[in-house]
Amino acid sequence: MAYTILVADDEPAIRTMLEVILAADGHEIITVQDGKAALEYLQTHTPDAMLLDVRMPHMDGFEICSRVKRIKRLRNSPVLLLTGMDDEQTRDHARLVGADDVVHKPVSGKLLRGRVNQLIESRRSSPVT
Repeated sequence: MAYTILVADDEPAIRTMLEVILAADGHEIITVQDGKAALEYLQTHTPDAMLLDVRMPHMDGFEICSRVKRIKRLRNSPVLLLTGMDDEQTRDHARLVGADDVVHKPVSGKLLRGRVNQLIESRRSSPVT
């Protein structure tokens, strides 16, 4: 099944790489360059999942995730945070803002596709709260 996935990252090469990886499964990938653009997109769209870079200009992935999880229409869309930092503080912050998963750079395409698909399918099979 094809899903709509929002990818927010300030690095054009990483956005392109993530788009290629996720589109391989037939998903529609919406890419934006920063947190502000992500929130603008989310005002009128509800993606099946979001992949947000932790470090971006204007607004980081933590802040976007925190806001998304407070909006009833968006709260059940899985949020994966993408980061180059693999430390306890980053994992704790991700849990605090309600992220569904943390993906570390460099990212494995096969692993990323599996995690995204698993999170979306588990949300679709569980009752909406």
